[in-house]
Amino acid sequence: MRPRVLTSVAAMAAILATASCGASDGRSSADGRTLTLAVQGAPNSFDPVELTDGTQAYVWSSVYDTLLTYDNKGELRPNAAESWSYSDDRETLTLKLQDGMTFSTGDPVDSAAVKATLERTMKEPGPNRFKLAAVESVEAPDASTVVLNLEKPDATLLHALTMAVGVIGDPKTLDSERTALDPVGSGPYVLDGATVNASKYVLKKRDDHWNAKAYPFETVEIRVIKDRTATVNALRSGGLSAASVETTQVDRLKAAGFDVKYIEAAALAGVALVDRDGTRVKPLGDERVRRAINMAFDRHKIVEQLLRGAGKPTQQVFNPKSDAYDPALEQTYSYDPAAAKKLMAEAGYPNGFEVHMPSLFFTKPFEPTIDQSLAEIGIKVTWDPTPPQNSVSATTSREYGMFLFVEGITSTPGEVQAYLGSRNVFDSTDPELTTLLEQVNAESDPAEAAGLYRRINAFTVENAWFAPLFFTPRSWATDGDVEFLGDGSNVFSTIRTFGPTG
Repeated sequence: MRPRVLTSVAAMAAILATASCGASDGRSSADGRTLTLAVQGAPNSFDPVELTDGTQAYVWSSVYDTLLTYDNKGELRPNAAESWSYSDDRETLTLKLQDGMTFSTGDPVDSAAVKATLERTMKEPGPNRFKLAAVESVEAPDASTVVLNLEKPDATLLHALTMAVGVIGDPKTLDSERTALDPVGSGPYVLDGATVNASKYVLKKRDDHWNAKAYPFETVEIRVIKDRTATVNALRSGGLSAASVETTQVDRLKAAGFDVKYIEAAALAGVALVDRDGTRVKPLGDERVRRAINMAFDRHKIVEQLLRGAGKPTQQVFNPKSDAYDPALEQTYSYDPAAAKKLMAEAGYPNGFEVHMPSLFFTKPFEPTIDQSLAEIGIKVTWDPTPPQNSVSATTSREYGMFLFVEGITSTPGEVQAYLGSRNVFDSTDPELTTLLEQVNAESDPAEAAGLYRRINAFTVENAWFAPLFFTPRSWATDGDVEFLGDGSNVFSTIRTFGPTG
C-alpha cells in the first residue's frame, strides 16, 4: 500500500498549487539535445525493490527499461518485452524480450535478469511486492522468454509491468551497495559523474540503447527544487523552457509567449469511507450514512472557492479519460444537506455522530471545509495531528474509519488496484463486486473489460465506498523549443512526455 500513499502526498502538493514538477532548459534545448526537469523530491532509492512512483520516476525510468509501457495516449505498448500473451485461462503470462538489449555495462539483458529482478521484488519487503501477489512463480525457459505463472488471473499485472514492478536490474549488481545510488540498468540513460544525490541528477544518453530513437535528448538534467516559485521564476527568466505551473500564472505566461497545455485531471481528492462494515466507526457500516456524506459536499463551491476554479468536481474515483469513467454517474448525488440529514435519521443517527480523522500536512487547508460540510449533517470531526513520517501508517493501520486522500491519476487497472486493493484498508467485500472483479480479471476482450470496469465504478459510486470531491488539473507551459506531448491519458512520470519542437 505504501507507494499509493506516497503518491498521495505528492499529489496533494499539486492540488495546493498545481505546482511545477517538470521543466526543460531553454538555453540548451533548442537543438533538441538537452532537457532539464525539476522535481520536488529526490528518488528514495534506485534499488528496484524500493522504487516509488510519482515524479521520482523521471529519474529511475530513464536508467531502467520497463517490460511494458503506456504511450502518451494511454495505450499499452511493448517496451523491453516486444510482445506478451496470456494462456486461455489467463493464469500464464508469456513475455518475449527485445533482441539486442544490453545493460549499461555492456552485458546482455536476458530472461534470467528479468526473472531475478521479479523474484527479488516478490521476496523482499518493499512498496511494490503486493503488485505481484498473484504471481506464483517466474520461469526463464530460454534467453528471450519469461513466463509468469499466476495463482489466479490478475487484470492489474500488465499495468504493474509498465511501472516499478517492470524494471530490469543487473543480477550481478542488484544486491550490491551501488544499486541504491548508481544502478546498472538497461535503460536509455546512465547517471553522469556530475550527479549530486538528492540535488541534481545528470543523465547521459546511451547511443547503444535498443530504442535510442525514442529518446531525442542527449542529456537530461533533473534538479530537485522544492520551492515552486523558484521553478516558475526560472521558467519566466528563460532558464527553463517548460514547466507545470500554477493556474494563477497561466495568463501571464501566455502573454509572454508561452504555450500552455491544460490537463484536466492529474490527481483526485476525496474522503475515503473505508470502514464499510462499521468495525471502528459503526455508522459507516450503513450505506445510508455513506450516501449522506456524499450529499454533504458542495463540490462545485469547493472547486470555485478553494481551488479558484482550477479543478473538476466529481463523484467518482476513476480518471475521466479511463474506460471506467461514466459521465452519468456525476448525477448520483446532489448537494442536499436536508436530504442527507433525513438519511442519517433513517439510519438511526438523527443527532449525527463524532469521528476522528488524521490531520496530515496536506489536509490542513481543507480541514475547515470538511468540518463545515459534515457539521451540516451532524457529523463532528476531530482532526488528530499526525507527523509527516506517520502519514502512511495513519491511513493504513485501521486506526481511522475515514480520511482525506489524494491519488495521482493512472490507468484503469492501476486505479482498481489502488481503490479496491491498497485503499481497501478494512478489506471490505461484497458478492456483486467480487463477481465483477473476477470477471474483469478473466476477460481478454478490451471492449468487454471496459464495460465491466464501468460496472465496477458504478458499484463504488452507488454504494458510496468513497466520497470523491474533485480532480485537480495540471497546466504545462512550454516555449518554442520543447513540446509537452501528453493529454492526461498517461500521467506516469517519464521523459517521453517531452519532445523537441521542429
